[in-house]
Amino acid sequence: MNNKILIVSANYYTEISRNLELGAINTLKENGCEYKVINAPGCFEIPYLIKKNIDSFNGFISLGCIIKGDTYHFEVIANETSRKIMDLSVDFNIPIGFGILTCYDLEQAKIRCDINQKNKGREAALACIQLLK
Repeated sequence: MNNKILIVSANYYTEISRNLELGAINTLKENGCEYKVINAPGCFEIPYLIKKNIDSFNGFISLGCIIKGDTYHFEVIANETSRKIMDLSVDFNIPIGFGILTCYDLEQAKIRCDINQKNKGREAALACIQLLK
């Protein structure tokens, strides 16, 4: 498979992002995909970086973590980020693996990024690869 995939990873929660990236990178390597990783300051900035690079890659993987706090901010960031990523995928007819965790606490996020458990970075990479076939 000769696909160039851009991983856009929000590094707000560094430990979580690193594990998601590791899951995605290992999966891309296993499937012979060429990749590059760039970081966003937070999940809300991921769609901008995908759009900025839309013509340079065959597919994208969005990675990050949004943890619920005491305000409505969690819903705004989670909903608007996922909506815009879906818009980009459909409008530009390009696969975008969605590996952004939306969790109620850090423990949930740790489970979902664990390389030996439910690594959502791996799942997002597999989704992108399957759509490219």
